[in-house]
Amino acid sequence: MREPERDVREREREAGRGAGRDGRGARRVAGWLADAALVGYFVFALFPIAWMLVLSLKPADQLFSTYFSFTPTLGSYRTVLGGGEGIPFLRFFVNSLVVSVGAVALSLLVGLPAAYASARWRFKGSENLMFTLLSFRFAPELTVIIPLFVLYQRLGLFDTYVGMIWVLQLVTLPLVVWIMRSYFADLTPELEQAALLDGYSRTQAFFRVALPLVKPGVAAVSLLAFIFAWNNFVFPLILTSNEAQTVTVGALSFLGGDRPKYNLTAAAALVSVVPPLLLALTIQRYLVRGLSFGAVKS
Repeated sequence: MREPERDVREREREAGRGAGRDGRGARRVAGWLADAALVGYFVFALFPIAWMLVLSLKPADQLFSTYFSFTPTLGSYRTVLGGGEGIPFLRFFVNSLVVSVGAVALSLLVGLPAAYASARWRFKGSENLMFTLLSFRFAPELTVIIPLFVLYQRLGLFDTYVGMIWVLQLVTLPLVVWIMRSYFADLTPELEQAALLDGYSRTQAFFRVALPLVKPGVAAVSLLAFIFAWNNFVFPLILTSNEAQTVTVGALSFLGGDRPKYNLTAAAALVSVVPPLLLALTIQRYLVRGLSFGAVKS
């Protein structure tokens, strides 16, 4: 009787090893399929950028005649950055830097204290007030652009840096307040209370205790606000004409005329991607920590 029982146990062990191999094989195949899906999505997401790069490197005489077989040239970039076609794109680029940095700086100056106050002091109607502020971010820009255009014309803010920085607060300020509110809410109030017991004022406790602890959040929200301000299209389209026009509108200038210059438009679009990309790479270590630290609380 022992011999058959041993055979049964051996068969059970063999069956278990076979099932384990089948399970590992299935997991391996599932892993390969997941990797293939990620690679496919990566190629799909980057294909428009690759296509624009190809267009920007094509000479004008090969723009419509070939797809990938052409003689690459940097002439489009030289034309765009050199003010060719009568379009001062480099000035538009500087305008975008000025208004985007100015909008982010003003949003941080106003939004950080506001976020700290909304996280530490709650009163009747405070949540409604915060939701009203957030609704400015969600409201379609076209619903406010006509009255803003009339007001800007009368106040002398049309086509000015001050006007653009001011109107971009509708885009950047709610973002700063709501995200930073979560960071300040994650901080224990005992830290500031200890500072107050040491003789600090509330303002000193904010600047010397609370604010240094949320530096990753400030870096993350600054980048997001800069990207939203840089990419805004409707406000500079309606509220500027030449002096304060930004790259989002200026890049479309190459599409005018009897024959659209797609190579110049693609080159201008790729040049406009550089500042947000460089900023993201510069603050990368703060950005990863900032986006994963309490940014969805409350």
